[in-house]
Amino acid sequence: MTTVLCVPQWQGSGLGDSPRLAAGAHRTAELVPADSRITVPVLDTGGKPDAGVRGLDVLTTNLRLTYDALTQIDDDVVITTGGDCAVDLAPIALARLRYGDRLTVLWIDAHPDLYTPQTLRSGSFHGMVLRTLLGEGPAALVPAQPLVPEQVIIAGERAGSPSEHEYLERAGIRRYGVDTFGQALDGVTGPVYLHIDLDVLEPTEFGSLGYPEPDGVRVDQLIELVSGADHVIGAAITEHMPTGQATDEADSEVIRRLTAALCSRLDHQA
Repeated sequence: MTTVLCVPQWQGSGLGDSPRLAAGAHRTAELVPADSRITVPVLDTGGKPDAGVRGLDVLTTNLRLTYDALTQIDDDVVITTGGDCAVDLAPIALARLRYGDRLTVLWIDAHPDLYTPQTLRSGSFHGMVLRTLLGEGPAALVPAQPLVPEQVIIAGERAGSPSEHEYLERAGIRRYGVDTFGQALDGVTGPVYLHIDLDVLEPTEFGSLGYPEPDGVRVDQLIELVSGADHVIGAAITEHMPTGQATDEADSEVIRRLTAALCSRLDHQA
Protein backbone atom coordinates (compact mmCIF):
# COMPACT_ATOMS: atom_id res chain seq x y z
CA MET A 1 0.00 0.00 0.00
CA THR A 2 1.11 3.53 -0.76
CA THR A 3 -0.11 6.51 1.26
CA VAL A 4 0.26 10.14 0.23
CA LEU A 5 0.86 12.48 3.14
CA CYS A 6 -0.06 16.00 2.03
CA VAL A 7 1.64 18.67 4.15
CA PRO A 8 0.50 22.09 2.84
CA GLN A 9 3.10 24.03 4.80
CA TRP A 10 4.48 27.26 3.36
CA GLN A 11 6.01 29.06 6.35
CA GLY A 12 9.52 27.76 5.69
CA SER A 13 9.72 29.74 2.46
CA GLY A 14 10.80 33.36 2.32
CA LEU A 15 8.73 34.36 -0.70
CA GLY A 16 6.00 36.93 -0.38
CA ASP A 17 3.54 34.64 -2.14
CA SER A 18 4.74 31.48 -0.40
CA PRO A 19 1.16 30.48 0.62
CA ARG A 20 0.85 29.26 -2.98
CA LEU A 21 2.98 26.33 -1.87
CA ALA A 22 -0.07 25.02 -0.01
CA ALA A 23 -1.97 24.79 -3.29
CA GLY A 24 1.02 23.00 -4.78
CA ALA A 25 1.03 20.44 -1.98
CA HIS A 26 -2.63 19.63 -2.57
CA ARG A 27 -2.21 19.50 -6.34
CA THR A 28 0.80 17.19 -6.12
CA ALA A 29 -1.05 14.89 -3.72
CA GLU A 30 -3.91 14.58 -6.21
CA LEU A 31 -1.50 13.50 -8.95
CA VAL A 32 0.14 10.62 -7.08
CA PRO A 33 -1.34 7.20 -7.95
CA ALA A 34 -1.65 6.14 -4.31
CA ASP A 35 -3.98 3.88 -2.34
CA SER A 36 -4.87 6.50 0.26
CA ARG A 37 -4.32 10.17 1.06
CA ILE A 38 -3.95 11.97 4.37
CA THR A 39 -3.72 15.73 4.79
CA VAL A 40 -1.90 17.11 7.83
CA PRO A 41 -3.90 19.97 9.42
CA VAL A 42 -0.97 22.37 9.49
CA LEU A 43 -1.37 25.94 10.69
CA ASP A 44 -2.00 28.64 8.13
CA THR A 45 -0.54 31.61 10.02
CA GLY A 46 2.85 33.19 9.50
CA GLY A 47 4.14 32.75 13.03
CA LYS A 48 6.86 34.61 14.89
CA PRO A 49 10.63 34.69 14.31
CA ASP A 50 12.80 33.08 16.95
CA ALA A 51 16.40 31.82 17.16
CA GLY A 52 17.11 33.16 13.67
CA VAL A 53 14.20 31.31 12.03
CA ARG A 54 11.07 32.90 10.60
CA GLY A 55 7.85 31.39 11.95
CA LEU A 56 9.65 28.94 14.21
CA ASP A 57 6.62 28.51 16.47
CA VAL A 58 4.41 27.52 13.53
CA LEU A 59 7.08 25.23 12.05
CA THR A 60 7.43 23.48 15.41
CA THR A 61 3.68 22.92 15.69
CA ASN A 62 3.46 21.71 12.10
CA LEU A 63 6.31 19.28 12.72
CA ARG A 64 4.45 17.79 15.69
CA LEU A 65 1.28 17.48 13.64
CA THR A 66 3.21 15.71 10.88
CA TYR A 67 4.72 13.25 13.36
CA ASP A 68 1.24 12.61 14.73
CA ALA A 69 -0.10 11.84 11.25
CA LEU A 70 2.80 9.53 10.39
CA THR A 71 2.43 7.50 13.56
CA GLN A 72 -1.16 6.70 12.55
CA ILE A 73 -0.03 5.13 9.25
CA ASP A 74 0.62 1.40 9.59
CA ASP A 75 3.13 -0.25 7.25
CA ASP A 76 2.35 1.73 4.11
CA VAL A 77 5.11 3.34 2.08
CA VAL A 78 4.61 7.10 2.39
CA ILE A 79 5.07 9.75 -0.29
CA THR A 80 5.03 13.20 1.30
CA THR A 81 3.89 16.16 -0.79
CA GLY A 82 4.64 19.78 0.04
CA GLY A 83 4.79 22.60 0.58
CA ASP A 84 8.29 23.80 1.43
CA CYS A 85 11.21 21.41 1.97
CA ALA A 86 10.71 21.33 5.74
CA VAL A 87 7.73 19.00 5.27
CA ASP A 88 10.36 16.24 5.03
CA LEU A 89 11.75 16.67 8.54
CA ALA A 90 9.48 14.11 10.20
CA PRO A 91 9.44 11.48 7.40
CA ILE A 92 13.23 11.41 7.15
CA ALA A 93 13.70 11.44 10.93
CA LEU A 94 11.41 8.43 11.28
CA ALA A 95 13.15 6.62 8.40
CA ARG A 96 16.45 7.21 10.20
CA LEU A 97 15.06 5.68 13.39
CA ARG A 98 13.71 2.69 11.50
CA TYR A 99 16.69 1.90 9.26
CA GLY A 100 19.58 3.33 11.25
CA ASP A 101 22.91 3.70 9.49
CA ARG A 102 21.73 1.60 6.56
CA LEU A 103 19.58 4.49 5.30
CA THR A 104 20.71 6.66 2.39
CA VAL A 105 18.99 9.99 1.78
CA LEU A 106 19.25 11.27 -1.78
CA TRP A 107 18.62 15.02 -1.60
CA ILE A 108 17.59 16.06 -5.13
CA ASP A 109 17.61 19.84 -5.11
CA ALA A 110 19.07 22.85 -6.89
CA HIS A 111 20.03 24.12 -3.42
CA PRO A 112 21.83 22.06 -0.76
CA ASP A 113 19.72 23.51 2.09
CA LEU A 114 22.75 23.48 4.39
CA TYR A 115 22.45 26.95 5.92
CA THR A 116 22.17 27.49 9.65
CA PRO A 117 20.24 30.26 11.42
CA GLN A 118 23.60 32.00 11.79
CA THR A 119 24.47 31.91 8.08
CA LEU A 120 21.08 32.64 6.44
CA ARG A 121 20.08 36.21 7.18
CA SER A 122 16.55 35.84 5.79
CA GLY A 123 15.68 33.19 8.39
CA SER A 124 13.85 31.12 5.75
CA PHE A 125 13.97 27.65 7.19
CA HIS A 126 13.63 25.76 3.92
CA GLY A 127 17.25 26.70 3.29
CA MET A 128 18.29 24.96 6.54
CA VAL A 129 16.41 21.68 6.38
CA LEU A 130 19.19 19.25 5.47
CA ARG A 131 21.61 20.85 7.92
CA THR A 132 18.96 20.43 10.63
CA LEU A 133 18.50 16.76 9.72
CA LEU A 134 22.27 16.47 10.14
CA GLY A 135 21.97 17.78 13.70
CA GLU A 136 22.77 21.49 13.27
CA GLY A 137 19.71 23.70 13.39
CA PRO A 138 17.13 25.19 15.75
CA ALA A 139 16.84 22.86 18.73
CA ALA A 140 13.07 22.50 18.41
CA LEU A 141 13.42 21.03 14.91
CA VAL A 142 16.54 18.86 15.20
CA PRO A 143 15.63 15.14 15.15
CA ALA A 144 16.40 12.88 18.09
CA GLN A 145 18.74 10.82 15.92
CA PRO A 146 20.29 13.04 13.24
CA LEU A 147 21.66 11.79 9.96
CA VAL A 148 25.40 11.46 9.56
CA PRO A 149 27.11 12.94 6.48
CA GLU A 150 27.95 9.49 5.07
CA GLN A 151 24.21 8.82 4.70
CA VAL A 152 23.54 11.84 2.49
CA ILE A 153 23.93 12.34 -1.26
CA ILE A 154 23.08 15.68 -2.89
CA ALA A 155 22.13 15.62 -6.58
CA GLY A 156 21.41 18.38 -9.09
CA GLU A 157 22.75 21.15 -6.82
CA ARG A 158 23.95 24.25 -8.61
CA ALA A 159 23.05 27.22 -6.42
CA GLY A 160 24.69 26.70 -3.04
CA SER A 161 26.46 29.49 -1.18
CA PRO A 162 30.18 29.50 -0.24
CA SER A 163 29.31 28.67 3.37
CA GLU A 164 27.25 25.67 2.27
CA HIS A 165 29.97 24.42 -0.07
CA GLU A 166 32.55 24.81 2.68
CA TYR A 167 30.41 22.63 4.91
CA LEU A 168 29.93 20.09 2.10
CA GLU A 169 33.68 19.73 1.68
CA ARG A 170 34.38 19.61 5.41
CA ALA A 171 31.68 17.05 6.11
CA GLY A 172 32.56 14.91 3.09
CA ILE A 173 29.00 14.79 1.76
CA ARG A 174 28.76 13.28 -1.70
CA ARG A 175 27.59 15.80 -4.30
CA TYR A 176 26.55 15.41 -7.92
CA GLY A 177 25.85 18.42 -10.10
CA VAL A 178 23.71 18.56 -13.23
CA ASP A 179 26.42 17.08 -15.45
CA THR A 180 26.88 14.05 -13.20
CA PHE A 181 23.29 13.77 -12.01
CA GLY A 182 22.72 10.31 -13.46
CA GLN A 183 25.55 8.87 -11.36
CA ALA A 184 24.09 9.89 -8.01
CA LEU A 185 22.94 6.39 -7.02
CA ASP A 186 25.84 4.43 -8.48
CA GLY A 187 26.94 1.83 -5.97
CA VAL A 188 24.20 2.67 -3.46
CA THR A 189 22.65 -0.33 -1.72
CA GLY A 190 20.22 -0.63 1.13
CA PRO A 191 17.15 1.47 1.90
CA VAL A 192 16.95 4.78 0.01
CA TYR A 193 14.81 7.81 0.76
CA LEU A 194 14.28 10.27 -2.11
CA HIS A 195 13.78 13.95 -1.34
CA ILE A 196 12.79 15.76 -4.53
CA ASP A 197 12.66 19.55 -4.62
CA LEU A 198 11.15 20.38 -7.99
CA ASP A 199 13.46 23.37 -8.40
CA VAL A 200 16.12 20.84 -9.40
CA LEU A 201 14.41 20.86 -12.79
CA GLU A 202 15.28 23.07 -15.72
CA PRO A 203 12.73 25.91 -15.39
CA THR A 204 11.99 25.99 -19.12
CA GLU A 205 10.63 22.45 -18.69
CA PHE A 206 8.90 22.98 -15.33
CA GLY A 207 7.94 26.51 -14.36
CA SER A 208 5.75 26.14 -11.26
CA LEU A 209 8.58 27.17 -8.96
CA GLY A 210 9.27 29.86 -6.41
CA TYR A 211 13.05 29.65 -6.75
CA PRO A 212 13.84 28.65 -10.34
CA GLU A 213 17.51 28.12 -11.13
CA PRO A 214 18.76 28.05 -14.74
CA ASP A 215 20.66 25.19 -16.36
CA GLY A 216 18.84 22.52 -14.41
CA VAL A 217 18.15 18.82 -14.67
CA ARG A 218 15.93 17.80 -17.57
CA VAL A 219 12.64 16.13 -16.75
CA ASP A 220 13.68 12.94 -18.53
CA GLN A 221 16.92 12.85 -16.53
CA LEU A 222 15.05 13.01 -13.23
CA ILE A 223 12.57 10.33 -14.27
CA GLU A 224 15.40 8.11 -15.47
CA LEU A 225 17.21 8.41 -12.13
CA VAL A 226 14.05 7.69 -10.14
CA SER A 227 13.19 4.76 -12.43
CA GLY A 228 16.57 3.17 -11.70
CA ALA A 229 16.45 3.55 -7.93
CA ASP A 230 16.28 0.38 -5.85
CA HIS A 231 14.87 -0.27 -2.38
CA VAL A 232 13.06 3.09 -2.16
CA ILE A 233 11.41 3.13 1.27
CA GLY A 234 9.92 6.63 1.13
CA ALA A 235 9.97 9.89 -0.80
CA ALA A 236 8.88 13.49 -0.84
CA ILE A 237 8.05 15.92 -3.63
CA THR A 238 8.32 19.53 -2.52
CA GLU A 239 8.23 23.19 -3.57
CA HIS A 240 5.50 22.89 -6.21
CA MET A 241 4.16 26.42 -6.65
CA PRO A 242 1.45 26.61 -9.33
CA THR A 243 1.35 29.89 -11.22
CA GLY A 244 -2.33 29.99 -12.15
CA GLN A 245 -1.29 30.17 -15.81
CA ALA A 246 -1.95 27.80 -18.71
CA THR A 247 1.47 26.20 -18.17
CA ASP A 248 0.26 24.64 -14.90
CA GLU A 249 -1.31 21.72 -16.76
CA ALA A 250 1.95 20.88 -18.52
CA ASP A 251 3.71 21.00 -15.16
CA SER A 252 1.06 18.71 -13.70
CA GLU A 253 1.82 16.22 -16.46
CA VAL A 254 5.47 16.28 -15.41
CA ILE A 255 4.43 15.41 -11.86
CA ARG A 256 2.18 12.61 -13.15
CA ARG A 257 5.10 11.07 -15.02
CA LEU A 258 7.47 11.53 -12.10
CA THR A 259 5.14 10.03 -9.52
CA ALA A 260 4.29 7.08 -11.76
CA ALA A 261 8.01 6.31 -12.02
CA LEU A 262 8.43 6.80 -8.28
CA CYS A 263 5.54 4.54 -7.30
CA SER A 264 6.95 1.78 -9.51
CA ARG A 265 10.15 1.78 -7.41
CA LEU A 266 8.69 1.76 -3.90
CA ASP A 267 9.77 -1.14 -1.74
CA HIS A 268 6.67 -2.42 0.03
CA GLN A 269 8.62 -5.25 1.67
CA ALA A 270 11.00 -3.05 3.68
